[in-house]
Amino acid sequence: MGVLYTVNEWKEQMKPILESKAFEFQSMGYSQVTTEEVWNCLVAKVWKGNPKKRMHEITQDIFHLGSNVYLSYLTVKSYENDDLMASIAALTGATKEK
Repeated sequence: MGVLYTVNEWKEQMKPILESKAFEFQSMGYSQVTTEEVWNCLVAKVWKGNPKKRMHEITQDIFHLGSNVYLSYLTVKSYENDDLMASIAALTGATKEK
């Protein structure tokens, strides 16, 4: 059946697969994608935290991560960063530059 560990415990072993997925996205034109961003996307959108999974389940999740899910993750992250910058600007009295 395989051993159950939390997804974060599998992260180091998944590096080659994460690199493969990042390269796939880079080949599709998403030049700024990193293995860390792919991992963070999976944690936020697919696993929704740090559940226990088997190695083959994590491998499958990485390989099946679609560009639409990744783009959705980036969009939400972008909005959150804009909101953060607006909050900082409001607190410091600075103007937000784009």
